[in-house]
Amino acid sequence: MRKQIERSFESIIFASRWVQAPIYGGLIVGACLYTYKFLVELIHLVMDVQEIKEEMLMLGILTLVDISMVLNLLVMVIIGGYATFVSRMDLASHEDRPDWLEKIDAGTLKVKLAGALVGISGIHLLKSFINISNKSTEQVQWQVIIHVVFLFSTLMLAYTEKVLHSAKAKPK
Repeated sequence: MRKQIERSFESIIFASRWVQAPIYGGLIVGACLYTYKFLVELIHLVMDVQEIKEEMLMLGILTLVDISMVLNLLVMVIIGGYATFVSRMDLASHEDRPDWLEKIDAGTLKVKLAGALVGISGIHLLKSFINISNKSTEQVQWQVIIHVVFLFSTLMLAYTEKVLHSAKAKPK
């Protein structure tokens, strides 16, 4: 009787991973909304290209790059998170299957996400440098500090993952 209760409870715990599925669905909706913002910005740039200064065009293009990087981050979270924490995806024979999906685990996903955040932070910092006349010194300083913290955190996560993976690879 005790063993049956334990197995039933473990089945419930294991099935609870499906609670995350609607979250990944919501992230897909968020990606669609962000794609809409991308298209709005692109149309705005196309329509105003004759009137805007080169600096503003560059800022608009950096905004497009930024949106693209955020969407890449969302795709990594959606696909990687679902495949890592909810259910395997049967994509072995799919011609468009991403290479990184083969090697993904929770630690690798964290490092990839942190790297994407560093890239996004870098784009924001570049936008600030291009538009520095409209930014206070304090704003730019905080952006640099935040970027350095993201960068350092990513390096530490990557190093930790390397150490963990090399420890697993060594025979005991």
